[in-house]
Amino acid sequence: MDPLSNLLAEPAARRAQRGTVHTPREIAQQPDTWQKTFSLLASRQDEIAAFLKATGLMSASGRRPTVLLIGAGTSDYIGRCLHHLLRAEWQCEVIPVPSTSLLTDFSDYLVPDKPYLWIHFSRSGDSPEGVAVLEQALAELPDMHHLVITCNAGGREIGMVQGRPNCLGIVLEDATNDRGLAMTSSFSNMVLAGQLLAHTFTAESYEPIFQEIVEAGRDFLPRAAEIAEKLAREGYSRACFVGSGLLAGVAQESALKLLELTAGQVKTMSESTLGLRHGPMAALDEETLFVSFLPGSEARRNYEIDLLREIGEKRLVRTRVAVAGSGGALEQSGAAEHFLAPRGQWKIPDFYLPVVDVIFGQLMGLFSSLQLGFMPDTPSPNGAISRVVQTIEIYQA
Repeated sequence: MDPLSNLLAEPAARRAQRGTVHTPREIAQQPDTWQKTFSLLASRQDEIAAFLKATGLMSASGRRPTVLLIGAGTSDYIGRCLHHLLRAEWQCEVIPVPSTSLLTDFSDYLVPDKPYLWIHFSRSGDSPEGVAVLEQALAELPDMHHLVITCNAGGREIGMVQGRPNCLGIVLEDATNDRGLAMTSSFSNMVLAGQLLAHTFTAESYEPIFQEIVEAGRDFLPRAAEIAEKLAREGYSRACFVGSGLLAGVAQESALKLLELTAGQVKTMSESTLGLRHGPMAALDEETLFVSFLPGSEARRNYEIDLLREIGEKRLVRTRVAVAGSGGALEQSGAAEHFLAPRGQWKIPDFYLPVVDVIFGQLMGLFSSLQLGFMPDTPSPNGAISRVVQTIEIYQA
């Protein structure tokens, strides 16, 4: 069995002792939960389409809304894995904005007399910044449209929009409401929900892509687990994740997963592929694990391959990993020590790769956490971080 399956097969008492009751299962269950998210949104397609039309999204007059994708931390990275896709499908401006920035600079993100649709992502729906931002918007801008996507039916955000005009709430299956500290299946399922939203009016074009995502994810999981467990045993004090386009969001989320699951013992960074050379490359050393998320487009992929080769020629890091969730022959490039891709000939378009690719970052976090003696379900022994960010003081402008 692969290392992830081995963790899942351990006796319950052993898993409780090691803090692996939730996190390994929540990573492993992702392809199954993707199916449930697809079915859930498909069952509400007419309702969602009516709501989006009411926002002016399909307007031919040019008054389509500006869409803000809102969340904090991992939930912010959801928007960064979606904005180009939504912009292409909806033909309007789509901007990922952290709720942490909206809270402090609320009015700076608004242009008077412009229509807006705010899409809020939150595993718990109880993030203090997210709740405060939604409260302020509902009170001060009653005509604005809001769509809340969450994994927790009991969260405050979903309760705030229920029954309100101009608002819609979507609660994913309870299985996606990760009980471990780190967001894993909640992240990929909310990204998938965003992809489904993008194709509300073009569902027939998305369904074959979705089927490839699920098949690629099932194949990817055990192979990614084997490489992640091996790299965790080698021990790295640093890791750098890079990606372009929407894969930059995957790089950010992977860096966060490894950082939080190792309680900061592995220092991480993320950067765009071409941006790394403009200063951040100075941080690479022989204790750094370097991970590049490769797009399927050959023209785009060449930039990643060139960077991997340059880092190898300069001997900047000990190990390079090339991750390509869409498959394809990578080994022949000779640009990395490890190549990770599904074995099938799936050709998932670049816009849809984040759902599969992020699994490697999640698994690096899981196995590095265990290697360092932490409990992945609760990896912050000093209480520096928690599953739901603690309540903060909210100050009125």
